Amino acid sequence: MFIQENYVRVAIAKAGGPTAVSNQIGCSNACIHLWVKKRRVANIVKARQLAELSGIALEKLRGGV
Repeated sequence: MFIQENYVRVAIAKAGGPTAVSNQIGCSNACIHLWVKKRRVANIVKARQLAELSGIALEKLRGGV
């Protein structure tokens, strides 16, 4: 069984954690935790902001979309 890395979780950790990311991006902690659970950031603007903060590729944060 192949388990894919949760790039959203890694990006949030690199950017300082859920609270820091939610403050910098301008969304709630609940939203951040939903992204981690779904393993993707559906909102392209928020995904770009997280990519810039973390250095993780946008495509990985979008879940390969």
